[in-house]
Amino acid sequence: MLPTKLAKTAEEAVDLAADMGFPVVMKIVSEQILHKSDAGGVMVGIGTAEEAQQAFDTIVSRAHAYKRDAVIEGVLVQRMAPSGTEIILGLNRYPVFGPLLMFGIGGIFVEVFQDVTFRLAPIGRNEARRMVRQIKGYKLLQSFRGRPKGDIETVEKCLVGLSNLAMNHPEIVELDINPLLVHAEGQGATAADCRMILRAPGGNPQAQH
Repeated sequence: MLPTKLAKTAEEAVDLAADMGFPVVMKIVSEQILHKSDAGGVMVGIGTAEEAQQAFDTIVSRAHAYKRDAVIEGVLVQRMAPSGTEIILGLNRYPVFGPLLMFGIGGIFVEVFQDVTFRLAPIGRNEARRMVRQIKGYKLLQSFRGRPKGDIETVEKCLVGLSNLAMNHPEIVELDINPLLVHAEGQGATAADCRMILRAPGGNPQAQH
């Protein structure tokens, strides 16, 4: 996980970014805006205090333009993640079948390529290994053209961990980790963004980021 804090004002965003160390990523926070990129609510590679201040104002302005009645809680300031192959891990709970796990190529292209695979939880390491190797994009996790092999072992462990999370926490209705940045073999992975919908006791689902 990356250091991530919520800024309520542009000045606070500048202070948080300086404490974390530039460059940073900034993202809108609103329960009414679940897909931040669609609203223009994500800005990356912010490298100075001036850029951080401008980014805060721009993100909030875009969010209001995208959804006028959205309640803006603030802007997340997050340390920039090291580069890696973008994948998605997902969970969706169905009343009849139970928790359905998803794995595939992530980032902003997940809906374009739709290169994903599904399994019902619970799964173990062997099933996680099969999931990873089932998608066409598995080749992106292999070494090619000078790129190092991705940390596939960590991806498999994350899938098993997601399965355990689904079984142990029935209050989780939906969960997306997108993107999960897979680094070189032995260097793990970084969750750059996560969206979770929880079912409150006796109430309606509530989105969490």
